[in-house]
Amino acid sequence: MGLWQLGVYDSRQADERADRQSVPTAELTQVWGPGERFTTTANHRPVTVSGRFADSAEQVWISGKSEDGRTGYWLVAPILVSGDGEQGTKSSALMVVRGWSAEAGEFASVPAGEQRIRVILEPGESGSGALDGDRVSQALRIPAFINEFDYDLYSGFGLNTTPAAAGGLMLVSPPEPETSWANGLRNLMYSIQWFVFGAFALFMWCRMSTESVAAAQQPVA
Repeated sequence: MGLWQLGVYDSRQADERADRQSVPTAELTQVWGPGERFTTTANHRPVTVSGRFADSAEQVWISGKSEDGRTGYWLVAPILVSGDGEQGTKSSALMVVRGWSAEAGEFASVPAGEQRIRVILEPGESGSGALDGDRVSQALRIPAFINEFDYDLYSGFGLNTTPAAAGGLMLVSPPEPETSWANGLRNLMYSIQWFVFGAFALFMWCRMSTESVAAAQQPVA
């Protein structure tokens, strides 16, 4: 019974993850703007982005990224979002992880002209976002990039899921949606109770067996 209740708890967790993954894809400009903070509603949200990529030379490498059991680099490029911003202001740009590479070599050319790609929104990372001479950074930290780009940057970034925009690189696997451990908490508590009851029953059986054996071994007066 304890294992059954634990299985129910796992199923409810899996159902919640599936619900989060089945969120319909929306247009980026309809759900989030460059001047807005990154919220839990945007976290792991699939969106489509329309715009054009900035020049290839403006791309950056992010080190220490694992993919398929190997450690390498993300190739990140700013995409200038169409329909964002007003005339006379900075262009709005979303940092997009185009793909993964085992080495940080020459930048892959960006697709030319207007693009429409699908991305998974993620919050900016913590850590040092400073760029070295080879345009390599240890983290995709948006505040650290503000002085590196002449754009109005979104406060998070997007993981590209469109192969044509990856430039031949391996697409990065999106992280599993986070679920609250309290979802299905009642089943988890029931599972713990059944294991406690089982342990108590085993303890009582051992005690009664010990007392019975001890009584049977006592000499008859």
